[in-house]
Amino acid sequence: MAPRVRFAPSPTGYLHVGGARTALFNWLYARRHGGTFVLRIEDTDVERSSADMVTGILEGLRWLGLDWDEGPDAGGPYAPYSQSERLDRYRDAAARLVADGHAYYCYCSPERLKTEREKAEQRGEAWRYDRACLALSAERIAELEAAGTPRAIRFKVPAARTQFHDAVHGPIEFDGANIEDFVVLRSDSYPTYHLSVVVDDLEMQISHVIRGDDHISNTPKHVLLFQAFGAPLPQFAHVPLILGADKKRLSKRHGATSVTEYQRQGYLPGAMVNFLALLGWSPGDDRELMSTADLIDSFSLEGISGGNAVFDTDKLDWMNGQYIARLPIGELLEAVQPLFVEAGLWPPESIEWFRRLVELLRPRAKRLTEFVELAAPYLRATVEYEPEAIEKHLATPGLADHVAALMTSLREVDPFDEPHVETAVRRTAAERGIKAAALIHATRVAVTGRTTSPGLFEVLVLLGRTRTIGRLEQLLTFLATRA
Repeated sequence: MAPRVRFAPSPTGYLHVGGARTALFNWLYARRHGGTFVLRIEDTDVERSSADMVTGILEGLRWLGLDWDEGPDAGGPYAPYSQSERLDRYRDAAARLVADGHAYYCYCSPERLKTEREKAEQRGEAWRYDRACLALSAERIAELEAAGTPRAIRFKVPAARTQFHDAVHGPIEFDGANIEDFVVLRSDSYPTYHLSVVVDDLEMQISHVIRGDDHISNTPKHVLLFQAFGAPLPQFAHVPLILGADKKRLSKRHGATSVTEYQRQGYLPGAMVNFLALLGWSPGDDRELMSTADLIDSFSLEGISGGNAVFDTDKLDWMNGQYIARLPIGELLEAVQPLFVEAGLWPPESIEWFRRLVELLRPRAKRLTEFVELAAPYLRATVEYEPEAIEKHLATPGLADHVAALMTSLREVDPFDEPHVETAVRRTAAERGIKAAALIHATRVAVTGRTTSPGLFEVLVLLGRTRTIGRLEQLLTFLATRA
């Protein structure tokens, strides 16, 4: 049968890169094998879940291009796909576990559990539930029920060892003696994660559970639940965690973690997908730049590494720059235009001129947002000189006279194209007895205000004769104030 995989985020926050990578691995596996990708919202944490977070998760997935075959907005044979709408299923399943002898009612108050835990800690011991309610007599249970005592449902963990095979890590085994009788239904009748995830995976016929390594400790509990329900196990594949450069789990202290934040910072979705796919997975060769189609064709669970992956922002910037370099100019203009509108730098003098500007800046941009910063000197009426540029390139003796001579030369250039402009600049420098570099750097500061830019002669031609001379005049005024 074709695989059925799922991504099941909790809407207690926006889609973070770890979740996005997990979703991507599931999506790639489904697309590679002609399977079904299910999106399920695990929103039983009523206090922390919100509709806005659900919307944010869906938008993040859509931005990455990860479509789902079943789930919110798509429907499917196992709807609803939000756990908050499936509570009766979990309660029925918990009651079935009790009826079959796999679980029991627990009437212990939170105060008792806290006290017993603190006692164990004082003894220097790790505390596990002592099964106090498993030993209750029928009479005592009847008394508690008659009194309306709140009750949870605990799974009765067998003493045997629990084993499962992981597609990434191989055989994994846990000793039942180290697993306490865990709660599957709380006293407020809400399921715990362990029960709801297994019930949903069973009902939705999930064949492969691909999730983060942090869930390995949960898996023996899930295995026990599958077995208690008399169901075969799905194939588990626990993927490596994503770490920051300090080798600690990726968090806000490392910078942005939300996918939508990376979108706002100017990353392209294709680059983000490419980068995330290579965090803990390899196609088996040295390829780094891979289209989504390439990723689908190459993806396998066997290619997932058992070691943790490091989120390298410099590598992401490099990769995004490569994607920007390859993006068709029409798509690039469409992507950056809203950023220029937001910065108040729209509209330009013409779309064709703007296209030439973007093409000129493209090799220097690693993020879409950098186009605005790089283009600002070309779009504003006046130039602001960077202090470093003033100190480094505007201290040449007699510079004002050299600039005035260049203005005269540029007025006579015909046509005003790169070869003729370059000739004029270099000839002026030679006639004035200074190095061409000194005049070139000073002119760059005059027209951009900066120490670096694309090729100067390309910049001058883009600006045109009138604007170039106007900026040289502004430089002369500036130099006169410093004389």
